[in-house]
Amino acid sequence: MRSFDRSVLAWPMAVVAYPYFWLQHRRQKRAAADGVLEMANEDPQWGKRGGGGNDGPPDLDEIMRKFNQKLGNLFGQKPGSNGGNSGGGMPAGAIGGGFALAAGLAVSIWLATGFYIVEEGSRGIELRLGKYTQTTSPGPRWHWPYPIETAEMVNVQQVRAIEVGHRNNQKTKVREEALMLTEDQNIVDVQFAVQYTLKSPEEFLFNNRNPDEAVRQAAETAMREIVGRSKMDFVLYEGRGDIAARAKVLMQQILDRYKTGILISIVNLQNAQPPEQVQASFDDAVRAKQDRERLKNEGEAYANDILPKARGAAARLLEEANGHKQRVVANAQGDASRFTQVLAEYDKAPGVTRERLYLDMMQDIMKSTSKVVVDQKGGNSLLYLPLDKLIQSTAAQSVAPQPVESAPRIVTTPEPTQPATDSRRDLRSR
Repeated sequence: MRSFDRSVLAWPMAVVAYPYFWLQHRRQKRAAADGVLEMANEDPQWGKRGGGGNDGPPDLDEIMRKFNQKLGNLFGQKPGSNGGNSGGGMPAGAIGGGFALAAGLAVSIWLATGFYIVEEGSRGIELRLGKYTQTTSPGPRWHWPYPIETAEMVNVQQVRAIEVGHRNNQKTKVREEALMLTEDQNIVDVQFAVQYTLKSPEEFLFNNRNPDEAVRQAAETAMREIVGRSKMDFVLYEGRGDIAARAKVLMQQILDRYKTGILISIVNLQNAQPPEQVQASFDDAVRAKQDRERLKNEGEAYANDILPKARGAAARLLEEANGHKQRVVANAQGDASRFTQVLAEYDKAPGVTRERLYLDMMQDIMKSTSKVVVDQKGGNSLLYLPLDKLIQSTAAQSVAPQPVESAPRIVTTPEPTQPATDSRRDLRSR
């Protein structure tokens, strides 16, 4: 047993301690280098003892002896007491105590390796012999060290992204993913990106071999189904937002069915266009549609400008017609009422009524003429005629449709009951 201890434990420990003692030996030689010459002069036989020199490192047996002494002192063994070990081996108590110390230190280091820290936004998944045990929240944690337990860190708040139909930029297309068939048997080139986070770190860690590839395949499947149920114009123009929303819902349903623990955040439809081979024809069709919309808008703008004016003119004409109608009816009713009143008066006094009607008629007729009637009975030698007012009234009447004479005329109406002699007498008096 003693020989076993010496060969198994003591010699490896001695080999480990050999460099330490050799360095001490070198330091001693350097410390004594200053007094070597003086010692050689005092003692000529110095340096020749012990086989002719001491330049090399000490013997390994010497190192083992010194090491055993120090190790015995460390564990309470008295100097000179070998415990029956006459062969110079290490005592059994020293070997057992050193082994216990080394084992305790190794166990402490092994247990210390079980400490780990879960960062904010992450979750720790502990596995015991490969089997899931628990999920730990952020903070310092401990588990049984390897190989009993291990811990996997999963970031649940990180936003991950995959691209379908292209890689890195839209020029590097992947035709197998981008080309899709629509409901009206047309081919479109669809490129989109998907962003996702994690809602279950356990399902994400244990139910997925390649999460990005799983999300890409689910996204491509959902988008092909949505595009296949839509027409080409709807996919290319007005239906992009609706297609992205419907594809997001369908992707989440597929991923939940497979229990991937993935939550789809955003589906961004980046590009939807016809294939490159027919791009020019589609551009012409798009320009034609734009021209049609432009002309349609111009026609609607012209109609919006003309129709209100036409409606206003029609309403004005209707109002004028209604006003003319009411005026004619009112005039007719007034004339009928006046005629009825005149007839009643005529029945009472026919002569006076005829005279009154005659005077009214003459007043209306003379009101629109420029003739001046002078009564000769007045006998005035000075006659004043307002020619300026007559000329102004003549100019005003020339604009009216009724005929107007160019110059006023003076009409003298002789009294029919007077004889001619009276007229001649008046003339002579003038």
